[in-house]
Amino acid sequence: MANMSLNKNPMPTQDPKVRAKNFLEVATGYSEQAALDEAARCLNCKNMPCVSGCPVNIHIPDFIEKVREGDFEEAYKIISKSSSLPAVCGRVCPQENQCEAKCVRGIKGEPVGIGRLERFVADWHNEHSSAVETAPEKNGHKVAVVGSGPAGLTCAGDLAKSGYEVTVFEALHTAGGVLVYGIPEFRLPKKIVAKEIETLKKLGVKIETNIIIGKTLTVDELFDMGFEAVFIGSGAGLPRFMGIDGENLKGVYSANEFLTRSNLMKAYEENSATPILRAEKVAVVGGEMLRWMLQERRFALAQKRFILYTVAPLKNFLQDRKRLSMLWRRALNSNFFAIL
Repeated sequence: MANMSLNKNPMPTQDPKVRAKNFLEVATGYSEQAALDEAARCLNCKNMPCVSGCPVNIHIPDFIEKVREGDFEEAYKIISKSSSLPAVCGRVCPQENQCEAKCVRGIKGEPVGIGRLERFVADWHNEHSSAVETAPEKNGHKVAVVGSGPAGLTCAGDLAKSGYEVTVFEALHTAGGVLVYGIPEFRLPKKIVAKEIETLKKLGVKIETNIIIGKTLTVDELFDMGFEAVFIGSGAGLPRFMGIDGENLKGVYSANEFLTRSNLMKAYEENSATPILRAEKVAVVGGEMLRWMLQERRFALAQKRFILYTVAPLKNFLQDRKRLSMLWRRALNSNFFAIL
């Protein structure tokens, strides 16, 4: 029977008083019962507008129907045909602006929680499935992928599924790109990224770390090594400064540096070998998507006061209401928080 509730099943989260003091994942995920109930909200539309809103065109009604039937493994297989990173995308993909924005249920009420269901299915598979990924038959062609961020890993996964011999070259010592150095642990646990990468390896993808293409190896040398094509997904790893006095003072971090120290090198841990300044009063300049990740991370380290300065239009700043709401609830239970 269809669930005609106008509202999504709420996503369980840590209590704000608890999460303000740790770096564990904030959202704890749907239970099996909540997933079944949310899947029952899907109308299984014939024209499937949600699919057109998905960048990789996952057959959303089909996988949700399998969730409704309780066949979570089959739901995972449907998602995996189009997505190489379901557990990651279920957590960090902006579904509210993509597939869920096209959901018919959203006309009167809230759309189906597509991202929450995708996360549930991927987590269920990782915890319960005994299926073993096997590499498909090779087609005899070699492709090099530069960068192991979401673009590089997605490209590698799609090529591997088609039989290409793929090698990913990563400049850092850990594969994952922005998934490991940019997105905080409490939003995307690194064990999730590691699990997705391990799945790609089982498909035959090779990962080479500590190699800077352009210095360690050139693109010409990659072709000399027998690669027939090179995909460059090097990301946007360099910060953009404002060009104002004081940017080079001690205690001033770019978002990139701060997130890398904290996320990749785990500077938030008391015994970390990577230093990070723990200040009593913290200011963050900017209110866009990258800054949100920085604000959440910095907020947990702030001792007394946290102030956000934003020059972005307020309507843009408030677009991600979910994250603003979580940050505000966290502030009410610990430190002073202000938006200027």
